Amino acid sequence: MNKALLTGRVTKDPMITDKVARFTLAVDRRYKKEGEPTADFISCVGFGKTRDFIEKYVTKGTKYGVVGRISTGSYEKDGQKIYTTDVIIDEIEFGESKKQDKPADDFVDVPDEIESELPFN
Repeated sequence: MNKALLTGRVTKDPMITDKVARFTLAVDRRYKKEGEPTADFISCVGFGKTRDFIEKYVTKGTKYGVVGRISTGSYEKDGQKIYTTDVIIDEIEFGESKKQDKPADDFVDVPDEIESELPFN
């Protein structure tokens, strides 16, 4: 079975062409060792409706959940063989709700007429 499940933040705005959308997802490592990177940077690719979603919604710094499959390949550049690893996206969803302007605390003012009906009053 070839299935990848990722949650991370987009490192920069996606590269969009007529048929493909590409972006890199920074995925935090669970265990961090001194002197090593704290995240892996994973190349993600979307086609079709997924490509359209990426073009419309995916932006730098936003957190997303991605489900897909790992695809490897290679090509020649300047006489050297370059190896690639991408996650081909099957599903993508927002990893956090849209930030809203709200007070620093999460308390809500209760109107005076309701206060007498509260069970803990």
